[in-house]
Amino acid sequence: MAKINIKIEGIPYEVEEGLTVLEAARACGYQIPSLCAFNHGECSRGSCRVCLVEVKGARGLVASCVYPVNEGMEITISSPAATAARRASVELLLSNHSMKCQQCDKNEYCELLYAARVTGAREDMFQGSKTPTTIDEITPSIVRDTSKCILCGRCIERCGNAHGKSVLGFEKRGFNTIVAPAENRTLDKSPCILCGQCVTVCPTGALMEKSEIGKVDEAMKAGKYVVVQTAPAVRAALGEEFGMKIGTPVTGKMVAALRRLGFKKVFDTNYSADLTIMEEATELLGRIKNGGVLPMITSCSPGWINFAEIHYGDLLPHLSTCKSPHEMFGAILKTFYAEKIGVDPKDMFVVSVMPCTAKKFEKEREQLQRDGIKDVDAVLTTRELGRLIKRSGIEFTKLPDEEFDNDIVGDYTGAGVIFGVTGGVMEAALRTAYHALTGKEHEMIKFEAVRGFDGIKSAEIDINGMKVKVAVAHGMKNASVLLDDIRAGKSDYHFIEIMGCPGGCIAGGGQPYVKPQFLPNEDIDILDTYKQKRANALYSEDERQTLRQSHNNPQIKALYDQFLGEPNSHLAHELLHTSYKPRKAFRD
Repeated sequence: MAKINIKIEGIPYEVEEGLTVLEAARACGYQIPSLCAFNHGECSRGSCRVCLVEVKGARGLVASCVYPVNEGMEITISSPAATAARRASVELLLSNHSMKCQQCDKNEYCELLYAARVTGAREDMFQGSKTPTTIDEITPSIVRDTSKCILCGRCIERCGNAHGKSVLGFEKRGFNTIVAPAENRTLDKSPCILCGQCVTVCPTGALMEKSEIGKVDEAMKAGKYVVVQTAPAVRAALGEEFGMKIGTPVTGKMVAALRRLGFKKVFDTNYSADLTIMEEATELLGRIKNGGVLPMITSCSPGWINFAEIHYGDLLPHLSTCKSPHEMFGAILKTFYAEKIGVDPKDMFVVSVMPCTAKKFEKEREQLQRDGIKDVDAVLTTRELGRLIKRSGIEFTKLPDEEFDNDIVGDYTGAGVIFGVTGGVMEAALRTAYHALTGKEHEMIKFEAVRGFDGIKSAEIDINGMKVKVAVAHGMKNASVLLDDIRAGKSDYHFIEIMGCPGGCIAGGGQPYVKPQFLPNEDIDILDTYKQKRANALYSEDERQTLRQSHNNPQIKALYDQFLGEPNSHLAHELLHTSYKPRKAFRD
């Protein structure tokens, strides 16, 4: 990339050509106040005017987030005119914003409040009517509150970039403009897949997960036998809630914190990830051998399942019938485990800590209940667990490292750990499918071809003379490419893994916010590397495990010997498998 010369506050710098003023200033050590500087690539189109600066020769102040640098440019950030204009921009945003900050779950990470502090914005400088408010809290997953929205458009961009179908858009006009689904419908009556990607980029509390901390409190107060399970991706990100570096694995401290929060048992969802592989690999091989519907597509990601039901209802027979791992675990806990420990399933309350907002919706599905008893009773996001720990006064970083409970269930292999990153389910399945077909362990435990963050990855694996073609996609924009090929009869894959969120669960809609202004100890390239750092935490735990293939988990073997019989047995289908049905994109 060519270099050009500019001046900032009269000091000369050499920067890359093609940058915006905001990006160039950041590279030179200046943090111009803004609401889009650190935004995963989604731009607010300069609409908020918070990043105004002076550029010599320009007509008036310019929005630094969209104004490109050029040779010899002279930029002034701290002039009285620029400083006053930035402050006024924030004050105008505050004038139409709900100021119930103490009641807002985004308080600690609110970018508008941060911008107000940095610019010195004052309350009530502009008074008058406020835009009529819509509060949409009908879905179990996401709450939309337009009184907190600043119309930046970041959620609209993220939805389009991740999934290729922007559910949200600007509705109405002028002073009445809001961000909403078409016709200001509620999210449950829109094609929203409830993945929560919009929540991760919202600068305020206009989009938030629907908290279920109260449900957990009530269950404990009622004397229920409350157990908890944690998804693999949670351990790779929870530490960020307590100032730890991104990608720091905190498995032991997480377990210790959950015990101190009063849970009767603390389990790892990795156990049921191993169980999922046993069921899914058996299902795949059965389809290949018996002429079943191919390619078979994974069913672990509830955001992807929602997308499939809404947009690709004709392809539902391609989906594996396996429940997601945490739902499988819930079913086993309320049958096999409850019987072993002498607890009535009606008295057991299963909590799943997940990196995902769509799992809140998933647990409410009728197909995931048996005799009126849900497999899983409550889902907390990684962020909610962070809030729960802080509320309880636990000093997370000072906790000892403790082990998960695994007396009867709960033990896991490395294959279960890597479920949290795109390509992980595929890799885990291939490890076991290879063994099922050959009776041997694959010499190279890693399947590098399905790792990484390319939108679509493909590979051909030779298993005992059988050429098994596989593909991996994450984010529905990428998945649609593979799905359209299937629909057109052009796909020759046997097995496809699809994850709803770009990067997989490590970047799920319920994970800690990656906002550098609140992470001062991180490197400047944080937005380019955070997914890889979290993924590395999971791959490193996989490598530390003595057993790294699901079929070698002794407790999974015992579960089949003592209870299920064999993978895909009648009882296994009753407890561990489910069904899907097409849904309309817009529901009346």
